[in-house]
Amino acid sequence: MALKVVGAGFGRTGTLSLKNALEKLGFGPCYHMMEVFPRPEHVAMWHGLAFGNPMDWDEIFRGFQATVDWPSARWWREIAAHYPDAKVLLSVRDPEAWYKSMSDTIYQPMKLPAPDGAPEIVRLQSEMIRKSVLAETFDNRFEDKAHAIEVFKRHNQAVRDAIDPARLLTFDVREGWVPLCRFLNVPIPDEPFPRLNDTATTQAMIRMMSESIRKG
Repeated sequence: MALKVVGAGFGRTGTLSLKNALEKLGFGPCYHMMEVFPRPEHVAMWHGLAFGNPMDWDEIFRGFQATVDWPSARWWREIAAHYPDAKVLLSVRDPEAWYKSMSDTIYQPMKLPAPDGAPEIVRLQSEMIRKSVLAETFDNRFEDKAHAIEVFKRHNQAVRDAIDPARLLTFDVREGWVPLCRFLNVPIPDEPFPRLNDTATTQAMIRMMSESIRKG
């Protein structure tokens, strides 16, 4: 199974809602950071990629039809090139709102190194995220708000510049089903668009993944 949708948007641009929406539209399962943590072999593969090893894209995405969120958004160019028939979905958000959401949620666990004595998988996960997102994406300057927002804007423009407009949808989850369904050429569901991007939901997801890692 080859990917049909490549998500190029940063985390905290509605990616959890988008994952759920794509799955409802028949493009599931959809890969997301929450799919990485319960799979130690995936953590190891992403860690290897972050530190210079080649990635077998067909292996990491085996069984998945779409991907959104980090870590795959870090390598959107490579993934889009590997799956040339896939459509590219750039999830966006107001930059100020995006920065606040990042700061209030996933940046907090991202910035902390794995504690001494943590399981190996937790150490690899922490190193992968800190290297691929905080260091390589934000130059270890995420707390410099102006810099982080500029990185966010440059990234979105880079995607728009690189991808054929016929293959690309720039999408704000507040737009709901219509533009997404038209882009993917599927019927509009008779139910509300998923709204899973709020801070409380994300914080609960972070706790759930952390607990899964500790038990795993």
